[in-house]
Amino acid sequence: MGIALMFMILASVAPYLFYLLNKKWLAGVQTVLVLGMWVYAINTHLIGIDPGMLSLTWMSFYLSFILAEVAWVMFIIREVKSSEKTSLSY
Repeated sequence: MGIALMFMILASVAPYLFYLLNKKWLAGVQTVLVLGMWVYAINTHLIGIDPGMLSLTWMSFYLSFILAEVAWVMFIIREVKSSEKTSLSY
């Protein structure tokens, strides 16, 4: 559960990363997926309800992880490119 919670927190930050990258439509999609992800996690871990496979919350749980990884990779690439530009100017 600890690793899943860590990835859920990272996925919850992803809409902000998309917003910083000026990908506002991806930020909106990720926000909806994050809400579904938290609903799924609360249902399975706290309440004990097991949603069916390929249900809406199940898909949003896993799709939010995938889209969060895309956000983090895009953010890291942008930061590396911007640091290269500043280091070359010295």
